[in-house]
Amino acid sequence: MYRNLVAVEKLTVQSGASGFARFLPTFAAHSIIFTAIRKVISMQDEVLLCGYSYHTERCYRGGRELELTSYLIRLQTEGECKAIVGGKLIQISAGDLILLPPGTTYELRIEEPLPPDSEGKSQIKSADYFLFCQGEWMDEWWKRTPRPRRVRIELNESMLSIWNELILEKCRYNEDNREMISYLLRLLCLHLDRCISTTHPSTHPPYTASRMKRYIEEHAFEMFRVEDVANYAGLSVSRASHFFKECYGTSIIQYALGIRLASAVERMKYTSMSLEQISDSCGFKSYTFFHKAFKKKYGMSPAVYRSRLLDVKRKTTE
Repeated sequence: MYRNLVAVEKLTVQSGASGFARFLPTFAAHSIIFTAIRKVISMQDEVLLCGYSYHTERCYRGGRELELTSYLIRLQTEGECKAIVGGKLIQISAGDLILLPPGTTYELRIEEPLPPDSEGKSQIKSADYFLFCQGEWMDEWWKRTPRPRRVRIELNESMLSIWNELILEKCRYNEDNREMISYLLRLLCLHLDRCISTTHPSTHPPYTASRMKRYIEEHAFEMFRVEDVANYAGLSVSRASHFFKECYGTSIIQYALGIRLASAVERMKYTSMSLEQISDSCGFKSYTFFHKAFKKKYGMSPAVYRSRLLDVKRKTTE
């Protein structure tokens, strides 16, 4: 992903374009074809390299005087390592996200390995997800906000699942999946933005409140207690309840209820599920409670609401 790689890529583009040019009768045709070539190559090369790696031995990658020619996004998931970035040595621990633009000098250093475990097996000294990428969208995304070279984020399954899916798609060699890769790259970058915004200490609302909010969103369709949210955030029930309302202007229970009701409306609009099935799938403990909560929020019963939706749908199709 350094200068020699870009030189090869440029040579490939130039030779391909000149080959086409010999058969183009007009400048207009040449312009159209060359624009199409650039678009295809750009989409193909948005993700240059993507994967997961772990190290049990001493390892050095890159070089102090080698500049990146693409963006590097690297997430440390286990252990620790060091890197020389722009001539400065930085310590990297689990949860550290490294964000580097083209032109940055970068050298990864995995130092002394860990001793074997009790069974004589090598232990992982360092493990990480990595991504080398480029393209117009990446340039635009990078410029949206100042990017720290290193920031600590909370590792979560949804973000890692996107990264794993991107790795899988990049490994497929017998499919035209460039569009899939392109959208997965965007999804991952936007998800990383969210991770940074909810964990960086300079952002608001505070990190603890954001963690509570995310826990509620992930468990809204399950029967959870306020105590579960408080335990997840490491707070007492009283402190968690007051702190959440102070940050978001609503209680933990009301926030969860809002998510359930909004999901119920979506199911009414786009599925043929019965109201009882909708109630159950959205996490309500009984249809009676669902009916009461729905009527209080929307001013009518679920049955009347769905009936009006069907009436509107019929009129639009006539």
